[in-house]
Amino acid sequence: MISNFPKWIGIFASVGTGISLLPQFIKILKDKKSGTVSVVWILILLFGLCFWVWYGVLKKDWIIIISNSFSILINCGICILMFVFRNRNQS
Repeated sequence: MISNFPKWIGIFASVGTGISLLPQFIKILKDKKSGTVSVVWILILLFGLCFWVWYGVLKKDWIIIISNSFSILINCGICILMFVFRNRNQS
């Protein structure tokens, strides 16, 4: 169990990071508005997440690859919703 401790820390950190943007995604879906989301922030985050996935591939670390790929999917979903609801942000 002790030898797997770092692995479990990585799993818990990855799950926390991976689901951290779900509330924002759900809020945009519910309100059908995305005006409060910074496009620059999302793009910088996507850039960083892509490098995390690349790093995970280089290290052959599936925890890093899967969790950051999930985060990329959520961020891409937010980007799509920002585009879909862009005209509703004025009201």
